[in-house]
Amino acid sequence: MSAKSAIVFGASGVSGWAFVNEILGGYPSTVTWSRVHALFNRSIPRDETAWPDDERLNIMSGIDLLNSSVEEISAAMTSEAPDIANVTHAYFLDVAFRANPDPAEEVRENLTLLRNAITALDALAPALEFVVLQHGGRYYGLHLMDDRPREGFTPPYKESMPALPQPLRDGLFYYAQLEWLESFSRGKSWGWCETRPDIVIGFTPTYNAYNLVGSIGVFCSLWREMFGEGAECPFPGTKQSWKALWSSSSAAVLARQAVHVSVTEPWCQMKGEAYNGADSLTASSWSERWPVVCSFFGLKGVKVEREDPVEMRTFIKENRSAWEAMERKYGLRRGFADRPVEEPTWEHVMMSMFDFDRPYDVSKVYDTGFSEARNTAEACGPVFEVMRRARLIPASFS
Repeated sequence: MSAKSAIVFGASGVSGWAFVNEILGGYPSTVTWSRVHALFNRSIPRDETAWPDDERLNIMSGIDLLNSSVEEISAAMTSEAPDIANVTHAYFLDVAFRANPDPAEEVRENLTLLRNAITALDALAPALEFVVLQHGGRYYGLHLMDDRPREGFTPPYKESMPALPQPLRDGLFYYAQLEWLESFSRGKSWGWCETRPDIVIGFTPTYNAYNLVGSIGVFCSLWREMFGEGAECPFPGTKQSWKALWSSSSAAVLARQAVHVSVTEPWCQMKGEAYNGADSLTASSWSERWPVVCSFFGLKGVKVEREDPVEMRTFIKENRSAWEAMERKYGLRRGFADRPVEEPTWEHVMMSMFDFDRPYDVSKVYDTGFSEARNTAEACGPVFEVMRRARLIPASFS
């Protein structure tokens, strides 16, 4: 088997960073990949990406997939990656999506992102073999929370479940992207699949509104600095969300599952298959996860019974001066913890408003021969370690 070449769209996001890192790390083998192109719109200094120093890595920054024409994108790709013709695998991740309060505009923008990227790549890369499109739990209506459909959507959530009923379907960009990719791929030699994780646990080199574990790392570090080793750290969510079952996906495992499917026969030859993504076949709750997470900071994770639980982003904002003192004391990179409070914040949504059982059935991806599983410590520990090496949180406390 000749060495593969990958391009990761949305490479600076929670999932994208891990895809690049796992490929460079030699998954599924040290001879699988000869090249990986990491594409993102923002500009990030190479030494802040936290990826290993590897000559196979090519960073493609500043390419605007939304506001540029296909011709402009093609020219930019060719300029940034003269060997773009050798790309065999494309990973277009959910972190590349744009949120918009207008559902119709959100659909238009996200369809444009995918269409521009894949149309340009298809013309430039005759060696293309497979495309992975990452979506998520919105397919099952989880973003609708209490208003989510019940009929036909009884947990555990399976890939075979129907599309959302109208008018919900028209307001979700997943379907527009899937319909376009299905149509565009007809007659093409490459296959494609869709992946559907729930909360993704991973690292980002810069602040990312959807990096829940990054926010947890800041929150727990701040709590440890203010209250000391061994302090009780309250779960920043409700009693219901403390007990709710869900299937977490470490970005590393999600990347490995997607890469495995994309390079393994016969799945790499299929078009339109969907795969739920998760760290294991068994769902768990924050009541099991939170104590483990807090232990990485020398804290005791507990659920404090109160009417108004601590809200993570509000706590960070209210103690901004304490965090800035930590940046100076521990030599941390500045700006990672910054974010104006918006209502509701992503952290609040994930820790409090997602207070219902939503386990996944992930047997389909494991039936392809993928066998790796990770517990909370194995999923979160490496993320916190990278954050420490990147000087986003303290490596130790004094």
